[in-house]
Amino acid sequence: MKASWLRRLFSAPIPALQQRSTIPDRLWTTQLAALPFIAARDPSIHERLRTLCERFLASKEFHGAQGLAVSDEMALSVAMQACLPLSTMPTGSSAHSLLAWYDDFVGIVLQPGEVVAPRNITDDSGVVHEWQEVIAGEAMELGPVMLNWNDVAQAGESAADGYNVVVHEFLHKMDLRDGVADGCPPLPSGFCGAGSYRQARQCWAAVFEPAYQRFRERVIRAERFGSPAPWLDAYGAESPDEFFAVTGEAYFVNRRRFDEEFPELAQLYDAFFAATVSPPDQR
Repeated sequence: MKASWLRRLFSAPIPALQQRSTIPDRLWTTQLAALPFIAARDPSIHERLRTLCERFLASKEFHGAQGLAVSDEMALSVAMQACLPLSTMPTGSSAHSLLAWYDDFVGIVLQPGEVVAPRNITDDSGVVHEWQEVIAGEAMELGPVMLNWNDVAQAGESAADGYNVVVHEFLHKMDLRDGVADGCPPLPSGFCGAGSYRQARQCWAAVFEPAYQRFRERVIRAERFGSPAPWLDAYGAESPDEFFAVTGEAYFVNRRRFDEEFPELAQLYDAFFAATVSPPDQR
């Protein structure tokens, strides 16, 4: 997650929208229409989301890479999608407490398209292996978020496939709040009626891990034996943290299909996103 290459991509000015205290009505309406999975939600959610976006935009810095100019429309689109997971959290919680989930970073880098990122890993023998990976986004612990603007701009259409790069990367940020990317974000006190944090994590794992293993098996059968491919991106089978991000984005952008495919996860995510306010300090 420590991608120093990402820090070198910062360029371009901050959109003028971030200098205002409120989002203009026309701009909000236009961007809402472009994101049907948000527009279809209750007006009360729209109101909460708008407040969250205003605070979010005031606290973040947008940078366009490779000459990309970041407009007000682009910044607001990212903010709306990034704040969507927070908008369903308990009514009455302040925007400030909710946005604490994202307070470990400031910079958001927008790339015009996919990025080839250098990777390396040291094996048990001490040999360093290096390769390049094509990515649509990346979230760094205590660092910036990188997003492929082309994918962000197509969020309305890609929701049918349960895909949303913004929600995906910001769920990684939530998962990383306790310093470990393991597919289990810091859980609120009393989650699932648990009497301790350890019991809460066990409750999460009892639902999450079997769902992850079933998904991995479906991906393996599809790749090796030609069985029907799962609905969601096979990348979710890479690790528990990717499974959380891949299923979480689908949960927010195509709930009807998600409920059909992952009914047990739908209940688990309902319990988390409807009961959580600010992130517990588990560092």
